[in-house]
Amino acid sequence: MTTSTDIRRLNAADPDFARHLDHLLSWESVSDDSVNQRVLEIIKNVRERGDAALVEYTQRFDGLEVASMADLILPRERLELALTRITPAQRQALEKAADRVRIYHEKQKQDSWSYTEADGTVLGQKVTPLDRAGLYVPGGKASYPSSVLMNAIPAKVAGVGEVVMVVPTPRGELNELVLAAACIAGVDRVFTIGGAQAVAALAYGTESVPQVDKVVGPGNIYVATAKRHVFGQVGIDMIAGPSEILVVCDGKTDPDWIAMDLFSQAEHDEDAQAILVSTDGEFLDRVAASIARLMPTMERAGIIKTSISGRGALIKVADMQQALEVVNRIAPEHLELSVADPEAWLPHVRHAGAIFMGRHTSEALGDYCAGPNHVLPTSGTARFSSPLGVYDFQKRSSIIYCSEQGASELGKTASVLARGESLTAHARSAEYRIVDNVQEGKKA
Repeated sequence: MTTSTDIRRLNAADPDFARHLDHLLSWESVSDDSVNQRVLEIIKNVRERGDAALVEYTQRFDGLEVASMADLILPRERLELALTRITPAQRQALEKAADRVRIYHEKQKQDSWSYTEADGTVLGQKVTPLDRAGLYVPGGKASYPSSVLMNAIPAKVAGVGEVVMVVPTPRGELNELVLAAACIAGVDRVFTIGGAQAVAALAYGTESVPQVDKVVGPGNIYVATAKRHVFGQVGIDMIAGPSEILVVCDGKTDPDWIAMDLFSQAEHDEDAQAILVSTDGEFLDRVAASIARLMPTMERAGIIKTSISGRGALIKVADMQQALEVVNRIAPEHLELSVADPEAWLPHVRHAGAIFMGRHTSEALGDYCAGPNHVLPTSGTARFSSPLGVYDFQKRSSIIYCSEQGASELGKTASVLARGESLTAHARSAEYRIVDNVQEGKKA
């Protein structure tokens, strides 16, 4: 059943609700064979021909007349120039957002640790930042300076030695806000390349582009496919699906607010998903009316309408427990708890990328300046994934130091287990260090 706004109406009490919900949530992220093949060809070409391939692809795909790789490198001075070209209000907003993002992520830093056992054995963990991280930034008009902050700042807080940014400049379009954000976030090097070829360059390195340890940042289907193929050669953040928002409301929030919160994700692209859950059927009707009334006022009305009608829904539930069941089934990227007492709901939310508490906390604040990262798990992956953070740019190495006595005691246990697995060399390696064996000159 649909309303005049063409948004689905579902009732969790219906016998076939689960089937309808599964259909609503389904989204296939895999590339088709033609995209896969094209990306593999691009990666192979970049690996074999390096800078020359990057120059040719930039000429072909971005419509730029470039003579050499030197034309695709932006010096630090160009980033600093961007700071002077944006408006004072834009600069102030970027700097305030950057400060808040940095403060929040400073709390995530993990330090090395160790402890010493009674016999002198020391066990611990050494935390080390990555040497170099690559940041992919979409180019042209569809550019997001906020994503530069959200990806580069955690890397810098983690202590990453060098952050390398790649950003395409189709037809020579340089986004000054993106460059200014890169300057504020402390990006070290910028190359004006994009697409699968930029991901390949970061993963394998070229004469000019340094090889990185991890590639992060959003992109189109070619970028996402390339990230899939280079994973293992380098780390990646995630393969992100369309943006999502799930709002749970008790019917007491202004319906216009809720409609606009749904629009805030729907305007990203036609595949984005906006869902409202409420125990109040009359409130769902009022939100549907707000959607219909406000839709024509939106700059991206066409995109929003396609998203809302294709993947949006208004879901009626019986009570808080049923609402939570829907929340945990969907595992949304963004969850708004627009209710009187959000703290009471929080312990029962098991799966969500980011949780926005209360009527006044719009998801948009999290996208830009609240502080937590806006790079979040999508398509139900919040069941096992977390927001991008400082921990994504750090490695953990185990530390094991055995005293003579400790090695002797542990060796007895290791010997039994190793021989149980028929790994004799493992057993004998441990047995050589058992004190009685050493003293008696025995090497079992």
